[in-house]
Amino acid sequence: MLESESQITPSLDKRFRGYFPVIIDVETAGFNAKTDALLELAAVTVKMDEKGILHPDKTFHYHITPFEGANLEQAALEFNGIDPDCALRGAIDEAEALKDLCKQIRKAQKEADCQRSVIVAHNAAFDQGFVNAAIERSNIKRTPFHPFVSFDTTSLAGLTLGQTVLIKACEAAKIEFDQREAHSALYDTRKTAELFCYMVNRWQELGGWPLP
Repeated sequence: MLESESQITPSLDKRFRGYFPVIIDVETAGFNAKTDALLELAAVTVKMDEKGILHPDKTFHYHITPFEGANLEQAALEFNGIDPDCALRGAIDEAEALKDLCKQIRKAQKEADCQRSVIVAHNAAFDQGFVNAAIERSNIKRTPFHPFVSFDTTSLAGLTLGQTVLIKACEAAKIEFDQREAHSALYDTRKTAELFCYMVNRWQELGGWPLP
């Protein structure tokens, strides 16, 4: 006899068609992923409990040295407050950071029985563009990330909360957000992860998943 739907334990590999969501945020020295430096990268994975509720899980964070010949826009540095030459950043080579991230994500993806990782980000095209460019520069052939599929929390928040700015969406979801901490890749990634989980869980609570 087949188990009834209520007896089947929810699993992350079933939720997003085999995709493993990885919430990412980057801080950069401009808007052009091909020419402007990637300065900071953070990623948060998610896990699903026995009730199908999504939670933030592991965090990975890297301060990154500008790649050779990278463009540094002064306006961007003033906006995010990053001094690329500050030794206290503990920055590492871009290739070292991306290789470690890919290794960690492949491991987490395998543990979740998922087939491919998908980048989740606020205005995802921007972050995905910089991650893809850095992976290409680092000559990484075995990347866990899908090259063009992404989940954009801007669009999801616009649909579910009526807000598109990260801090406004978090406020609508009653997620604490400290404006003074914004524009740090680590802080923004953690808040985006909380927001993503909230929206996915709320959709389930309202009966939107699993489909009847």
